[in-house]
Parts: sequence; structure tokens; C-alpha cells
Amino acid sequence: MPKLNVALLRYLSKEDFRVLTSVEMGMKNHEVVPVELVSIIAGINLSQCRKILIELVRHKLCCYEHRTVCGYRLTFAGYDYLVLKAFANRGVIHSMGCQIGVGKESDVYLVADETGKQYVIKIHRLGRTSFRKLKEKRDYHCHRHTVSWIYLSRLAATKEFSFMKALFERSFPVPHPVDVNRHCVIMELVNGYPLCQVHHISDIPKLYEELMNMIIRLAQYGLIHCDFNEFNIMIDDSDKPILIDFPQMVSTSHSNAEWYFDRDVECICEFFRKRFGYESDLIPDFDDIIP
Repeated sequence: MPKLNVALLRYLSKEDFRVLTSVEMGMKNHEVVPVELVSIIAGINLSQCRKILIELVRHKLCCYEHRTVCGYRLTFAGYDYLVLKAFANRGVIHSMGCQIGVGKESDVYLVADETGKQYVIKIHRLGRTSFRKLKEKRDYHCHRHTVSWIYLSRLAATKEFSFMKALFERSFPVPHPVDVNRHCVIMELVNGYPLCQVHHISDIPKLYEELMNMIIRLAQYGLIHCDFNEFNIMIDDSDKPILIDFPQMVSTSHSNAEWYFDRDVECICEFFRKRFGYESDLIPDFDDIIP
């Protein structure tokens, strides 16, 4: 899966974006979109549409597939460009910075608005080669038999933004969610480091208690993080934790809720035991929180 390259973005015309958007719209009902349908949706004559699609394929923003019905489909690169264009039109993004993180299912970049204020854009990229089992493990697709990775990435971004917004409004220590479009979420830039990179904490018992209380409070609101570990907890300069990464969250009514809850608790217990040699009697129990 290619890295984000925005060099071509400034050279694409309005017609190019109309064709890209038309391919995206056609993919709602087609695995590949015939050029005739792209032409109709875009409102561009067939010959010009063919020329534009050839260029988009050359730049790997679309790809052409020979099937029973031949046609085009959007690539992740083309999807990235549609997102960046949408954010730019809204005035949310003015410039693109460097990549600052790579997750199992996402890429993270710095961006800035016209005033120079920096944010983070998280680009969901479900379907990386080593994580193809994800369709079986996550319930984004409601058990549909045929869904594209682009569609699943869009669902993951929407789900993450919704959870982050709800938690932020209830004063949980999470980044401020700014905007969402397709498979991308823009959020506040957190000044801190992942807990996995931190080797010194001024008050270890206090941080441990804060994290366990966060797990408990989430459950009291009916939620389980499902990936509550040292990789998804940021520590700021005051040793305060900030929770990140929310697409995998589930309800406490989920059939495997207790297992996910216990795993989150055990992840924190094990990390503090190995990293700081710290153990505590504070070990939340699912049955004590959820009647």
C-alpha cells in the first residue's frame, strides 16, 4: 500500500476530481465502474472521460480491471486525494507535513491550517498485507460477504470520530476531534510520547490508578476500548495520560465484552509490572462494574 504523496495534487483539474468522484460514486453499486457510467455521473463526454481516466490510472489514482464487465475502481491514493481536496475546500488543511506515525491499520501525518496551527490527520488503511484477518475480527461491515478495504476504512474513520467526539464531550482525556471525511480523521496534535517509549514516571502508582479508573469509567459509560495498552496511551509533560485509537471499541453488551475488558486490564498490569516493577491490588473486575 503506497505512502501518501501529495506532489500531484496541485496539478489536478476540476474535471480530474469530477471523474475521481464519479468513480467513487459508481463503486457504491459496482466493484468496477464502466467508463460509460463514469462519463454519465461526471457529466463529461465519453472521449474526454477516457483521456482523464487514462491519466488517473497512470498516476495510480485509479486502476483499470478486466472482468466480465471491464471498468475502473478507486485506489487508496485516489481516495486520499479526494479527502485532501475536501479538507482543503473546507479550510481545515492548508499544508501537509511529515509522517509521524504508522499503525497496524493507519498512517499519521502532521497538517496545518492557514494560520499555521498544526493538527494530526489519521488515514485509515485497513487491508495491509499482514492484517488481512481483520474482516473476521472487527464488526465494521456487519458481516457482509463482499466489502472493499476502502469502504471498511471509511467505516473505521467514522466510528473513531464518533467515539472520540462523544468521549471528548464527556471530559475523557482524548484528543480534540476536529473533522472527518471518508477514511480520514483530523484531530488535535498531542504533545507527548507513547507510554511504550516512557521509562520514567514521577508518580507510578498515581498513573496506574488513573489508567485503571479510565477503564472503569469507560465501562460505566457502556464502552470497552479493546486495545487499551502502552501503544495507545500518550503521556504528556505532566505525566497525564491521553487515550488514542478508538475504531475497535465495543459496547459492554458485546458477547465478548468481559474478555475484552479483562484483556485491557491485564495489558496495563503486565506493562507496569515489566517496565516499572509495580504491582497493585487495584484490578477492576467486569462483574463488579456491569451488573
